[in-house]
Amino acid sequence: MTTTQDKLDERYGRRRSPRARWVAGILIAVAAIAVGAYAWLTVASALDDVAAETTGFRVEDSRTVTLEFQLTVPAGRDVACVLEAQDEQHGVVGWRVVQFAASDDHTRAFSEAIPTVATATTGLVNSCWVT
Repeated sequence: MTTTQDKLDERYGRRRSPRARWVAGILIAVAAIAVGAYAWLTVASALDDVAAETTGFRVEDSRTVTLEFQLTVPAGRDVACVLEAQDEQHGVVGWRVVQFAASDDHTRAFSEAIPTVATATTGLVNSCWVT
C-alpha cells in the first residue's frame, strides 16, 4: 500500500536526487561550522575583556594630574592601560602607559600620576588590554 505522498511524488516526479541531498548536507555542515566558529570567537574574546572606570582625578599642579580608576580584569592576568590628561579643548596634554601585575582579585582600584606639558582639566583611562 502506498501513501498519498508517495503517489504524489510518483505522479509529479518530485524525488530528491542523491546530488541534492549531498549539497544540502554540505550546506548544513558549513552552517554548523560557521556557527561554532562564531561562538568560539565570541567566547575567546570575552575571556580577555578588561573594563576600566575612572572614579576621579585631581589636578596637582600645572605639570601633574593624579587619576583614580578601577579595573576589572580576568584573575591571574597582567594588564596595561593608557592614561590620558586633557585640557579645556579636549586636547591631550599628557599621557602614560602603565602596567599592572597579575592578581587573584577580579576588580582593583589604582591611583596614578600623569605628567603633563600644560595645565590639564581632566584625566581618563583611554584603553586597557591584557598583556
